[in-house]
Amino acid sequence: MTHTVLYDPDGRIEDLPLDREPHEKLVRAVLAWTEPSSIRPTDCAQIALQLTGHARLVIEAVQLQNSSLPAESGLRALAEAILREATRRLSGPVQDTVQCCQNRARLLRALYERLDQLQDAAPTAAPAP
Repeated sequence: MTHTVLYDPDGRIEDLPLDREPHEKLVRAVLAWTEPSSIRPTDCAQIALQLTGHARLVIEAVQLQNSSLPAESGLRALAEAILREATRRLSGPVQDTVQCCQNRARLLRALYERLDQLQDAAPTAAPAP
């Protein structure tokens, strides 16, 4: 398998929004599959790659939000455990199976749930005088 390395010396790619809605729709569609034999392996491979790439971006967003919490925060400890598990699960090879797609979809859904919790718990900036 080949990949393309993007040239981004200014780190602008990290500032792009997550484009959440289409990925959440993809997650719902993948988790709704009831007839695995109707999904072609090549489609599964592409979908799994898409979910994997987006999950990696959400992991970065979770890490960023998590870093704003106090070190002794229980929410922070839970997020760190989930991040370790997500990283471990994404380190495995992408397979061209429905099971792989659905596992990646469940992982992405869990990461977005954690991101939402962290954003809700993030300390708000003090209003300017």
